[in-house]
Amino acid sequence: MMMKKSGFEKMVMLQKNNKNKGSYDDEKPRSKRFLVNINIMGSAGPIRFVVNEKELVSGVIDTALKSYSREGRLPVLGFDATNFLLYCANAGFDALSPLEPIGSFGVRNFVLCKKQVYSSSKAAPQSELASHKSSGGHGWKAWLNKSFGLKIVSH
Repeated sequence: MMMKKSGFEKMVMLQKNNKNKGSYDDEKPRSKRFLVNINIMGSAGPIRFVVNEKELVSGVIDTALKSYSREGRLPVLGFDATNFLLYCANAGFDALSPLEPIGSFGVRNFVLCKKQVYSSSKAAPQSELASHKSSGGHGWKAWLNKSFGLKIVSH
């Protein structure tokens, strides 16, 4: 003979079952994903894609280069992520470490630049930023001011 359970008893049974299965709070936290905008020196506009916050900067650079190539953008950059540096667009002028997780910086906008290339003249490093300066412009500060509407002043 089956006994009918009251509404309260059913609720208690459901709670016990949920505790045994593991509630949402007991599950491992999911890593967050977010949209990044990566401006590439000499390109018309940013590359946008979603990344996992735990993905390394080197992986983000690799993904950006592949997306850039897939879209047929110019200038042609190649696929070697070790030839590029990623910078936060809004903060500081130090390149991000390729071994750091991209989510640890708390920003979503970045600038991708080629590493310094040594010219044939002795000990005269020349980066893409320096070549902009020598080509008649005002260098990387002018490019940043123009691209992001920032005012960067030398001290």
